[in-house]
Amino acid sequence: MAQKNVAGLNAWMEKANQLKITEIQSFIRGIERDRQAVDLAIGTDYSNGLAEGLINKVKVEKRIMYGRGSTELLHQKLLTKYIK
Repeated sequence: MAQKNVAGLNAWMEKANQLKITEIQSFIRGIERDRQAVDLAIGTDYSNGLAEGLINKVKVEKRIMYGRGSTELLHQKLLTKYIK
């Protein structure tokens, strides 16, 4: 994965499938169902890590404020804290 080698994934999937471990075979079937997305995820340099991090922070703030304030207060807090 670190070398961004899709062919390496194929070799790993073949070896792992020969182990006859149910959980690994299920994981491989999941990869095969969405093969195009997996290949693109391995082969490209794009990452959504920054967006996921921000979304996680917003969800934490929302959980902390649950039952303590209005949605307007949450909106104002998020705007001042994360949007610059």
